[in-house]
Amino acid sequence: MTKSKVSRSKITIEEKIFCKNYTIISRETEKLIDQIYNTGQNEQNILLELIIKRILIEKNTTEVIDGFIFQKLIKTNKKEIEKKLLHYFPNGVLILQQSLNLNYQTLQKLLINEEFEEANKLTQQYLCKLVEIETLDKREWLYFTDIQFLPSNDLLTLDSLWKIYSKGKFGFSIQKKIWISNNKNWDKLWEKINWIDKGIMKRYPQGFTWTLEAPEGHLPLFNQLRGTQSLSYLFKNIKW
Repeated sequence: MTKSKVSRSKITIEEKIFCKNYTIISRETEKLIDQIYNTGQNEQNILLELIIKRILIEKNTTEVIDGFIFQKLIKTNKKEIEKKLLHYFPNGVLILQQSLNLNYQTLQKLLINEEFEEANKLTQQYLCKLVEIETLDKREWLYFTDIQFLPSNDLLTLDSLWKIYSKGKFGFSIQKKIWISNNKNWDKLWEKINWIDKGIMKRYPQGFTWTLEAPEGHLPLFNQLRGTQSLSYLFKNIKW
């Protein structure tokens, strides 16, 4: 393919994919990217160049579409693309701020690989550790009074990681959106995110779905068996 054809193809792909903001990767969007990806290595290189341009050159905020393309490309068996991908994004597409209280790279790796059960466990550990840093008291779980000690930047980073590597399906902000859209009715929220079965809370871990087949908002888990106060404080006090 000549340089001019590559340039035209790159412009066409950029216009097709990045013509709107994505909160979730729809089946139509997934199908479109699959078609581009399956066309061949030239198109896969274009996809890679576009997320390099968006994140590293133009310094755009990393979004769901970037995470989806990154996860798609990292599964390719093309050595050239894999090498280039890991050169530019050795830790993933979300560049973690040094000012954060904890290093969330292990979580980023788990989410990239869609190891959602382990990612969920680690997220809970991070939340407890963040409170421990502020209060100097060890935590096994969070009380509603602990929410005030969660630093906003760290919490937003956790939420972003979950959204970026789940096609926009998972994250605390997704759960909050569903809660609000159901008039802040907790029973409806549990039902929508599939945390209950016939009115009974599901048992951990076997009752939950640890794949992208889960409904929106299903992950990460929050211990609702201790009541709704902690999650309520999280939704109300954090500006997503």
